[in-house]
Amino acid sequence: METSVTNKTLEKLKYDLVRAGLVPYETIEQAEEIANAQNINIGQALINSGAISEEAILKFLESKLHIPYVNLNDYTLDQKCIKYINYADAKRFRIIPLFKIEDTLTVAMADPLDLFAIDKIIETAECSIEPVISSESSILKKIDENYKTEVSVGEISTLSSIEFDWRDELHSEDLSDSHIQKIINAILKQAIIENTHEINFQRENNGLGVNFKKDGEIFNKGNIPQALTTSFVAKLKTLSKLDASVSEVPQLGKLNFKVDNMSVIASISTFPTIMGERIFLKIYKPPRQLNEIIKSESNLKVIESALNNPGIIIVCGSPLSGKTHIIYSLLLKAAEMKKNIMTLESIAKYELKGVHQCELNENVGFNMDKASRFIEFQSPDIVYLEGIKSKDSFDYFSSLVFDNKTIIMEFLANNMEDLRYKLSFSDFETLKSLISCMIFIHSKDSIEIFTKETVQKYLV
Repeated sequence: METSVTNKTLEKLKYDLVRAGLVPYETIEQAEEIANAQNINIGQALINSGAISEEAILKFLESKLHIPYVNLNDYTLDQKCIKYINYADAKRFRIIPLFKIEDTLTVAMADPLDLFAIDKIIETAECSIEPVISSESSILKKIDENYKTEVSVGEISTLSSIEFDWRDELHSEDLSDSHIQKIINAILKQAIIENTHEINFQRENNGLGVNFKKDGEIFNKGNIPQALTTSFVAKLKTLSKLDASVSEVPQLGKLNFKVDNMSVIASISTFPTIMGERIFLKIYKPPRQLNEIIKSESNLKVIESALNNPGIIIVCGSPLSGKTHIIYSLLLKAAEMKKNIMTLESIAKYELKGVHQCELNENVGFNMDKASRFIEFQSPDIVYLEGIKSKDSFDYFSSLVFDNKTIIMEFLANNMEDLRYKLSFSDFETLKSLISCMIFIHSKDSIEIFTKETVQKYLV
């Protein structure tokens, strides 16, 4: 889903274009239909259709509003003013700061009657705003040229980190991107030091709460002040290759960084709430070779046999037990066997050589239902499915076993009794009968392997 693109100025003055004899009334109606269909504003629709030039619109607005027009093509911005408007707001409102004289910040706007945007900038910049009119395309170009948007967090070192506290990075009035990135690095560093894999950022009255989740409990690790919240969220989204200007719909992205020369990935999920956008971050460490995790030769042979034969390999454990880590190690092992391996995941945690990883994308309709209807045409030998929930999905992918496929899936269970209870429901009868190997993660130091025969005995 995309947010609607509007221009309040042209919406308010569109019929003045007709009265000024610049465009016919019928053209305005046609432009509105095009704008709605293509999710663009009415000005863009008029320009794209050739009904009126961008220059004519800008001159009309300058005359009508008595707001000067500035051509940004050859304009050099005062770099000291960039800090007053963060990247997310600049992109969202199509606005960029030009210069500041005393307590007044002059900004170029594509939509100078957007009072919400002006109020927001006044609030964050803490000064008066003097708007000038510029073309939307030139503003967006200047934003791309003047805002540094790093695509990588960089490297984090955990050496000499006794009593480390990320809040030490807050003791600065610097609002620059580099300072915001240092704060992000510090939070990630503390999570790694404390062996925490889940972080959520929750809007609160005094800013943005930083919460670590460990062993099922949530611990508040401090707050990002209100003045830094917007910049922090925008920077985190940009690093995760998400749209920093969108907060009304959920987004899913990925953050890449290094910890002591080890490549680490975190999935980033944003979700709108009544308090504001909530951001959830989950850290995944790189997978290891299977023989580094499973020490028993006999157990390794059970797993290798299951990978080589039709059936279901089910990996079970509690939340954050390491199910995905084990599964990625299984996939690495399977890749050595020269199999056609495919995955269906919400987001690929690591790129695995020899594995065809597919990320589901609801925005374009590529969901689990569509993937299940087309994946057979790819003739996979092994399929990994992340987090299937419905009985229809269980039944469909279980049926692939009869077409000589090996299916790898995960199943949430806090302990063996919990697993036995959950699988006692009739919905899982077909699934149970086709399990060729079960891997149960009791803890990082205790992993139990079940063969087809021992699984059936245990689950009956």
